Amino acid sequence: MPEGHSVHRIARQFDRNFVGKAMSASSPQGRFAEGAAILDGREAVSVQAVGKQMFLEAEGDVWLRVHLGLYGAWDFAGEIVVDPTIASANGRMGQTNQRGTVLDEPILDDAGENSLSSIGAPRRTRVHVRMSEQTKGLGDDVEWPPPVVGQVRLRLMTDITAADLRGPTACVLQTPDEMLATIAKLGPDPLVGDPVENEERFVRAVRKTQTVIALLLMDQSVVSGIGNVYRAEMLFRQRLNPHTPGKQVPEDVVRALWRDWVRLLAIGVETGQMMTMDDLSPEAYRAAMASRDDRHWVYHRAGLPCRVCGTEIALEEIGARKLYWCPRCQA
Repeated sequence: MPEGHSVHRIARQFDRNFVGKAMSASSPQGRFAEGAAILDGREAVSVQAVGKQMFLEAEGDVWLRVHLGLYGAWDFAGEIVVDPTIASANGRMGQTNQRGTVLDEPILDDAGENSLSSIGAPRRTRVHVRMSEQTKGLGDDVEWPPPVVGQVRLRLMTDITAADLRGPTACVLQTPDEMLATIAKLGPDPLVGDPVENEERFVRAVRKTQTVIALLLMDQSVVSGIGNVYRAEMLFRQRLNPHTPGKQVPEDVVRALWRDWVRLLAIGVETGQMMTMDDLSPEAYRAAMASRDDRHWVYHRAGLPCRVCGTEIALEEIGARKLYWCPRCQA
């Protein structure tokens, strides 16, 4: 499932490429036809992400709420802000992109020039993505708008940018009050609201319950944006047994978990990867960005030796999701 960093990156793409522009909207699949008809022709006013959900405001006090869920993703085409991670994912955003980003490979624009020299230097370029593999790599004579490929719930377009939404758990229109009510049910997001109050909300929510910490971190009413990868890595980074009840986690450890989430989310938004290992050499960092096998402490490493103590990484199911952890380091 896409985790919080992905949704914040998607919101940034909409902010850069749609906000302030009139949108055409359609539902090629037909399942969002009424909503698309309401959005069609309206200007995009603002966009924000909270945890795993994105809220796009259109003129006239109409809000589009999108929750990608397990299978949802946005495919972008046209002229968009591109960085190495988006390029490596071929324009698709919303999935975890665990295949990685090769930082040493240049991104070329239509003129064959290097579009980027670093993650922090995005620029606009024309990209052609999965919605039309036949047009990939072509120049300005590419078909526009791109042909619809597959089951597209919602297509949003400006005159130069297209975004196709596939497979979301939720794609609905809301009034401002409904939008605020949805956000009120979500736990704190480090990138939204007051930092001090966010930390206090998280501490209160964890410390008041006997529910084990492994489940609390995945509860979007406790904290927004954490999924399976970040959950496993954060618990290991604090050497915390995942079966510890929230009430029994020392307050300083709860606060350390929150502050680690603040840090890791910022890294994820910036790099597009769930980078959870610190103090890597430049060569090790490039390898970690390119491959999940070099990027995480315990996630997806069941049966392999712990990077710290050598104990076999355990795998179990909790809350219908896989949990990876080290029985010795997190005893």
